[in-house]
Amino acid sequence: MKITRRSFAATAGMAAAGSLLGLRQFGALNALAQGPQDYKALVCVFLFGGNDANNTLVPFDHSGYTNYAAVRGPLALAQNSLLQLSPAPNFALHPAMPELRSLFNNNHAAFVANVGTLIEPLTQAQYQSGAAAPSNLFSHPDQQLEWQNAGPSAATPSGWAGRIADMLTPTYNVSATIPMITSVSGDTLFCNGNETSPLSISPGNTGNPYCSEGAQCDSRQLAAQKLLTMNTGLSLVQADDVITTNAFTYAKVLGGALGSLPPLHTVFPQNNYLAEQLYQVAQMIEARAALGIKRQIFFAGVGNFDTHADQLDQQGYLLQQLSQALNAFYNATVELGVQNSVTAFTMSDFSRTFQPNSNNGSDHAWGSHHIVLGGAVKGGQIYGNFPTLALGGPNDSDVNGRWIPTTSNSQYAATLAEWFGVPAANLATVLPVIGNFSTVNLGFV
Repeated sequence: MKITRRSFAATAGMAAAGSLLGLRQFGALNALAQGPQDYKALVCVFLFGGNDANNTLVPFDHSGYTNYAAVRGPLALAQNSLLQLSPAPNFALHPAMPELRSLFNNNHAAFVANVGTLIEPLTQAQYQSGAAAPSNLFSHPDQQLEWQNAGPSAATPSGWAGRIADMLTPTYNVSATIPMITSVSGDTLFCNGNETSPLSISPGNTGNPYCSEGAQCDSRQLAAQKLLTMNTGLSLVQADDVITTNAFTYAKVLGGALGSLPPLHTVFPQNNYLAEQLYQVAQMIEARAALGIKRQIFFAGVGNFDTHADQLDQQGYLLQQLSQALNAFYNATVELGVQNSVTAFTMSDFSRTFQPNSNNGSDHAWGSHHIVLGGAVKGGQIYGNFPTLALGGPNDSDVNGRWIPTTSNSQYAATLAEWFGVPAANLATVLPVIGNFSTVNLGFV
């Protein structure tokens, strides 16, 4: 993915941290779990490649499942393998997600049905007559960008989380020693604001990246920092020098704060890269008091959900990782006493066609079902409108089962943004097309 100068601190932060010592003393941080009052965090988990929501949340009643099985053919999951949801018995989850079923049944998680990129509400007739629709539908890069920027097109240059940081940093994070947003999954548009920059870190490697110079590492890093103070007279070079200098500073702060944390007792699954990312997020939440931060946004990601072939095995493996990682993360927030202050949610490029292809896979589609998780979530419910699962039916954009979204990604984001602290009157600054929708807050949190 393209690295922007704004988030160059991502790479620089990992390269610069070395074995530098913290800027302040972090030894007496035995009350790290007691963060600032009014703390909140949003945690985005991006399912790269386009998760097949049709096999994630499945109709379980007799007529619904019979129709599902008839159309899905080789992709249909056996009904006796599905995990029925107690509060919503007409639906069931993919068999690889027992942890998520438990979270849903205990009202800690919810689904939002048929969410997708929209500029304005669209019926089937409006879409087929050429009404305004998102640009380059069914394209991975464009739809990833449009989910992340929640703007009128993929060309919108900042992310909706970045614009939240622009707005709320002066209110909540005046004394913070790191940016409001941290990515543990590389450089993404979602994190970039118009005025603020994110921090990007490598899970498990926040303060001690590899250095091949042995005992010379410290002196070489100090020499590099001195070079950054030189005035080159070139504005672009000077700007990158400032970003790199900030990266050294953030590395020092994080290295000190995270190095003094008591270990989490929650067990995170092994050999699960998403779990590694969410463990790192949990650590940074634990360090919130030391970091002087009252609002945090995190970006994590897992893939590849682009299941054009052999979907059953590939998606099953990925959904198992997702379910186990989300469960461990929720348990960690309970351990830290912040489960009511942390809301995790999924995003993805799009769903996949209800009709299978000839390779035992499915192709790019549109509206999808998404997970929201946390103590503040009004769980055990499916929000929004579940589509009619009929090829060429009222929710199909064509004849392959590409559901026209009945809930927009902007409505989904607005609900999370309001909970996080964005005033309703300022939502349009964060979400430029939200005014096109009559319902702004979906009520799931």
